[in-house]
Amino acid sequence: MSYFRPTVDAMTGYVPGEQPKSGIKVIKLNTNENPYPPSPKAIAALQNIDSDSLRRYPDPFAHEFCQAVSDVLDVPADWVIVGNGSDDILNILIRACAEGRDRKVVYPMPTYVLYRTLSAMQPAEIVEVPYGETFQLPIAELVAANGAVTFIASPNSPSGHSVPLDDLRKLAQQVSGVLAIDEAYVDFAEYSALPLVQEFDNVIVLRTLSKGYSLAGLRLGFGVANPRLLSGLFKVKDSYNIDAVAIAMGTAAMRDQEYKNISAEKVKTSRTKLTLDLKNLGYVVFESHGNFVLATPPKGNAEEIYLKLKEVGILVRYFNQEGLADKLRITVGTDEQNQALINFLSVVAAKP
Repeated sequence: MSYFRPTVDAMTGYVPGEQPKSGIKVIKLNTNENPYPPSPKAIAALQNIDSDSLRRYPDPFAHEFCQAVSDVLDVPADWVIVGNGSDDILNILIRACAEGRDRKVVYPMPTYVLYRTLSAMQPAEIVEVPYGETFQLPIAELVAANGAVTFIASPNSPSGHSVPLDDLRKLAQQVSGVLAIDEAYVDFAEYSALPLVQEFDNVIVLRTLSKGYSLAGLRLGFGVANPRLLSGLFKVKDSYNIDAVAIAMGTAAMRDQEYKNISAEKVKTSRTKLTLDLKNLGYVVFESHGNFVLATPPKGNAEEIYLKLKEVGILVRYFNQEGLADKLRITVGTDEQNQALINFLSVVAAKP
């Protein structure tokens, strides 16, 4: 007899990117972390934490952080919901909106596979609509799937492409449920879908401080949407889902846009060089708007190269799934880290 619900027994759990054990030195290019440190102002906020704020429960709605988001993004503070990473907001959305066959979760593939895991836990019926080779958004198919929630990651992982704003607007106009636009990598992109939340009360735009703000270890994300949509999400979220340390550090990081933008520009510059270097080695590299690239080795032997890189302490991401088995997703590191990767791949390429 199982201890678990049949849904849990039947599902496959999400497998995060490999995290090396403490003390083991690697070049870590597998989980899309920012290679640069967080804002000094965020670190100062950590060092100045009032012990009384740790004794008490935190603000359940993180108003201080919401106000910082409001000031920076020019949205009303009551249009913001804060989560323990943007993954928390994904979970809240699915729990609030999706259920069984009548209230489905829909998204194009390949994309962030946590959408699948969270939907299976609910459980909710999942409709995965394939992207074509050019990653054009399959609007008609997504609309026809009639999801209670439709997820679109833009920029998308692992492909790195951004969905044109006009396509997202067309989708928002036609879907009957919630359209959740996951902008985890927007700080490395050229545009945002944030204006759509003012146009459509069924659109929520999700952001995280894990990537552009170098705070993946903090676990802080947020969503921006019409209060009518947020009202149901607030019913579902945990009472104190954001801790006092995250509120203080996140507020300081959000208000230090100058530092974040400089860091993001360094990543984008390195992304351009990494793409060119990989292409010079014969790799096919998709144009990326994130802090990573998706690259196909000349021989298509992605798993073999992934394992060889791991042997020398360089971690990249390999997905053993349809459409991705011949590709590697490579996080953009520092120029020195990227060069170490290219140097090793050059040696591999030189071997018969």
